[in-house]
Amino acid sequence: MSVADQPSILIVDDEPANLKVLKLVLQEQYRLIFARSGEEALNIAKRDKPDLILLDVMMPGMTGFDVCLQLKADTALASIPVIFVTALKDEVDETRGFDLGAVDYITKPVTPAVVRARVRTHLSLVKADEIKLSRLRIIQCLGRAAEYKDNETGNHVLRMSHYAKIIALAYGFSEQYAEELLHAAPMHDIGKIGIADHILLKPGKLTAEEYRVMQDHPEIGAEILGECDSRLMQMARTVALCHHEKWDGSGYPKGLKGEAIPIEARIVALADVFDALTSARPYKAAWSIDDALAHIREQQGKHFDPALVPLLEQEIDSILEVKARWVDS
Repeated sequence: MSVADQPSILIVDDEPANLKVLKLVLQEQYRLIFARSGEEALNIAKRDKPDLILLDVMMPGMTGFDVCLQLKADTALASIPVIFVTALKDEVDETRGFDLGAVDYITKPVTPAVVRARVRTHLSLVKADEIKLSRLRIIQCLGRAAEYKDNETGNHVLRMSHYAKIIALAYGFSEQYAEELLHAAPMHDIGKIGIADHILLKPGKLTAEEYRVMQDHPEIGAEILGECDSRLMQMARTVALCHHEKWDGSGYPKGLKGEAIPIEARIVALADVFDALTSARPYKAAWSIDDALAHIREQQGKHFDPALVPLLEQEIDSILEVKARWVDS
């Protein structure tokens, strides 16, 4: 690995001897930057954006706690992990550091193996977060690409994704799962990228053959998203493939029935249809909320999971707040 590719670590300590010890421990694997005061550390952090900061607590003038507070208040620097390196062992001081946003403590005198292990662990976590964020951005970009191809609005995708999150929480899923579904739901129609414009954008009713072609878009979407070990990408693929399946088995592409349809796809199907019914399109007027709910109620156990329909009605106030927030222009 070249020096330019090595993770960078900012080491902050007012004692040259302490800087020398940490340099000897870390210099072979990392690109090191040094600061001997809190003020200097903040200036370097803004200039160089290090991957991790090792920060002494007891320094003259600006303490390590003061530095950490300012780092976490700056949106451009807040994500940089801070590890305090200190002789302090008082529990109150340790609690204060974590409250300020530090990720770990290393006590002096330092043990080389401990320093290397802690640094390696927290840099690995940073890398994992970067990968997760990159995947999320890829999904968001694909969602925007699908919007350009389709005749539905981007606000529809925003609304139905938030509806899906609300329903998932009401169903009993965790906040983390519901948040992942919020980000996966915009991929439901990504396969429409592969449908010819003369079919996808046709203003009138599709012929039987055109409708058959349109039914290919879930499998095209699954193929676009592919196989991936990321849970978010797996969820997006499932949603794309299965959101047109119906509870009674009359849907497509596989004719799945009941609980054989993945729950995330069942939730997205309900959220998608509710927003489509209550939104105006070039080929139809928006339905009233009451008419849409009546139709969905009638389709309970046919199109929709009968356990989800009551949750849509239960959460209708929250759903209508989302609808009002992202009105079509």
